[in-house]
Amino acid sequence: MKSSFLAVALVVCSLSASSSLFAQTPAPAAADASISSNRALGEVKVVDAAGKQLIIKTDAGSLVGVVLNDATSYLRVAPGETDLTKATKITFADVAEGDRVLAMGKVSDDHKTVPARTVIVMTKADLAKKQEADRAEWKRRGVLGVITALKPETKEITISSRTMAGPQALTIPVSEKVELRRYAADSIKFADAKNAKFEELKVGDQLRALGECDPAGAVFTAEKVVTGSFKTVAGVITAIDPATGEVKINDMQTKQPLTIVVKQDSVLRRFPSPSEMGGMAMRPAGGGPGGAPAGGSGTPAGGPGGAVRMGGGGGMNIQDMLERLPTIAIADVKVGDTIIVSSTKGAAPSRVTAISLISGADTLLNMVAARQQQAGQTPNPSAGLGSGIQFGIGLP
Repeated sequence: MKSSFLAVALVVCSLSASSSLFAQTPAPAAADASISSNRALGEVKVVDAAGKQLIIKTDAGSLVGVVLNDATSYLRVAPGETDLTKATKITFADVAEGDRVLAMGKVSDDHKTVPARTVIVMTKADLAKKQEADRAEWKRRGVLGVITALKPETKEITISSRTMAGPQALTIPVSEKVELRRYAADSIKFADAKNAKFEELKVGDQLRALGECDPAGAVFTAEKVVTGSFKTVAGVITAIDPATGEVKINDMQTKQPLTIVVKQDSVLRRFPSPSEMGGMAMRPAGGGPGGAPAGGSGTPAGGPGGAVRMGGGGGMNIQDMLERLPTIAIADVKVGDTIIVSSTKGAAPSRVTAISLISGADTLLNMVAARQQQAGQTPNPSAGLGSGIQFGIGLP
């Protein structure tokens, strides 16, 4: 029984519906992976005290009614905890909207309800604290770059990392102990990345890794590696449909029309105008709007090409600055705005799903062009977006 509870806890702690536990009782191919024959995983959307039930929403968007009774037990576990014996007993009154729950019980054939004998809960507040701590660690001990070479025989990855001295090659050995994950096509969130094999990696992929760099700055010993094939595009908005979340642009590079799909988990930000920026562009990576810490020393993103490396040095960090910009809603995006969008490479070349969208991007593109000019290159704001501005892989 303890091992069963431990497996359940691991499912909840991973916050993923694609665990091996669910694979033991597979649902039909078209079904929601967060729902199996005897459990449902999702975020609490409604707490119905009078009706003694919860309504949860899975990662895939399915709504499931969790039917409760006097025999239902409630356990609260901390994010990252893998031992259910450390769980705290709670009551129905302690469950709130926004909490993450795993409801255990026989799920109805239509996957609409589950009479729960046990409800395992991660509170919204605990999840927020864990995410904040994870983000800080990835900033402090992380590296971000673009894969330039792969050695299958030794399982070594070489990335291009941007430092104050310019582009630098960094080698990342991938041993059996390294947790390797990869964004699937049309994925949006960091948590969407799935377990991957070395053979799935490609030159040109973006990579974010957590670990430690050797004193010479040439080898990075990783604990976790997340990769993905991302696309970064820029263009001027020609049409917006807030109802469907579709934004149409003319791609600056291809000169072809492109549809950007903005979903609930897409992150929209606005880049400040030159008059609004003031001294923000030269703000050290250790500070930023809202006073959010950069997690120690953040390495700047000096110059076009390469990528942004976190871990040593000071100065301006474009990557960090982009992640600190205030978020906006799709209603704040207007026809005529210049935007930069990152997405995974999907099936349709004329349609992409936004991971991040930055409006007011003409200022940022002009900054990139100025850096290209300083580096002795011909300024071309629309060229090299895939290497000059990397924000496909976000933070946890």
